[in-house]
Amino acid sequence: MCQDEVASNGWTSVPRHAGTLFGDKLSTIEPSPLSISELGFPSSDQAVAKTIDYAKATLHPQTFNHSMRVYYFGMAITKQYFPKQAAGLNPVTWALTCLLHDIGTAEEFLTATRMSFDIYGGIKALQVLKDFGVAKDQAEAVSEAIIRHEDMGIYGEIAYLGQLIQLATTYDNTSVHPHVKNFGQLLHHTTVAQINEAHPRLKWSTFFSGTIRKEMTIKPWCHSGNLPNFDNEIEANPVMKEWEY
Repeated sequence: MCQDEVASNGWTSVPRHAGTLFGDKLSTIEPSPLSISELGFPSSDQAVAKTIDYAKATLHPQTFNHSMRVYYFGMAITKQYFPKQAAGLNPVTWALTCLLHDIGTAEEFLTATRMSFDIYGGIKALQVLKDFGVAKDQAEAVSEAIIRHEDMGIYGEIAYLGQLIQLATTYDNTSVHPHVKNFGQLLHHTTVAQINEAHPRLKWSTFFSGTIRKEMTIKPWCHSGNLPNFDNEIEANPVMKEWEY
């Protein structure tokens, strides 16, 4: 396997325990304001452009906006706290992961399979990206990250791409993390405001908590049950209330 692909597609191994990964960074690094233009988005990439069109056509508007916020929150997190990984990570790989991470919650997929939305979503993303001509390693990195994006535990390792999608989605969904103290203070208020204003929440906390409750009702075995009180934490998100309209 090409070593460059390991870093660029986010395969670098990191602790699954997010608290171990952060160490004392949250107490020693003061988050600085980052603009959307500084964070960038690879919109000129052909695969990203195709995936945006697919995601817009398949996802609810609330979910598409969430996916865009996750992209920018993740870029801000990795640039500020994990610059080594940020320097190696291909923004295209990250964008594809974010755009498709909740594809399994789309109306046509959530009730079409008994599989958990994240696991089915990872499989579906792999198929879609292959159809779009995405390289095998990149498509598989995206697929694994999506499959594991609710897999928040404390033992073993995880690919950096999988850890980053956990961190970014958790920040947008609940702003609390079971293994990271003061997680809500991760990013500067100006950064959070600009991202939320560029990609409005459209009452995301109410919408997505309802999606999780729906999945857990029709699929009580689903992987979302791995996250205790997840639906209520989404609904109560303290950091994002300011933009919850």
